[in-house]
Amino acid sequence: MSLVWRIRDTDHDLSRRGMIMGIVNVTPDSFSDGGRFLDTGRAVEHALRLVEEGADILDIGGESTRPGAEPVDEDEELRRVLPVIRALRSATRSLISIDTMKASVARAALDAGADIINDVTGLRGDPAMSRVAAECNAGLVIMHMIGTPRTMQLQPQYEDVVAEVRTYFDERLQLLARLGIAPERIALDPGLCFGKTLEHNLTLLRALPRLAESGRPLLVGVSRKSMIARLLEDDRLESRDWPTVALTSHMREHGARLFRVHDVRPNAHALRMTEAILG
Repeated sequence: MSLVWRIRDTDHDLSRRGMIMGIVNVTPDSFSDGGRFLDTGRAVEHALRLVEEGADILDIGGESTRPGAEPVDEDEELRRVLPVIRALRSATRSLISIDTMKASVARAALDAGADIINDVTGLRGDPAMSRVAAECNAGLVIMHMIGTPRTMQLQPQYEDVVAEVRTYFDERLQLLARLGIAPERIALDPGLCFGKTLEHNLTLLRALPRLAESGRPLLVGVSRKSMIARLLEDDRLESRDWPTVALTSHMREHGARLFRVHDVRPNAHALRMTEAILG
């Protein structure tokens, strides 16, 4: 079955070959690598290294969405991300994603050469974001989250987390279609650790085949997240990399097609090996 993601008028068939999205945090406060790539030159160098290691997409973010993160104003977010996007657009043909909740930042990033809008609010956080999405031909990542990054982990509750995420996906696809946004442009993200407890996250991972029934590519981001530390009873960030690789292989086998990771090479290798076995 064809599973096409349309980005900038190009169809990417993910039915047999998934994609790795490499994380480039141009922030001082991201949970894993905050401050390491705040300088434009270092961010660009890091991003190009991720391409060499196998990243299909570079996800550029100028505002941390870790639990409890403080908002960043528009001017500061633009100052962080636009020079990086412009430099990368002239240096690589790899896809570039802008990780933002602000319509103005998304529009400016697309004008600078980005190909994808990755919005953790599912285009709900900024009333103008849906209009930006409707007026462009970018790919879209629609994520599920309850609350905001500041509040999402304050006692999240569900009666049936899988059913509620599935319903959210269906409702967002229907609403965006009414706005003229073709479903082929959309990838869906269940938002692990965004308004979910550890048990919610595990339940969603077990239910990936059900979530994939939407017919749209599933993007999942578990890289170095706290759920891994809790399961391993080990808080060291370096202890989370190989479990992330194991999850990439598991999630590909059970329906995911897009994987947002920090450590690209081993995850890309795991993805290709898993796909070879799946045929």
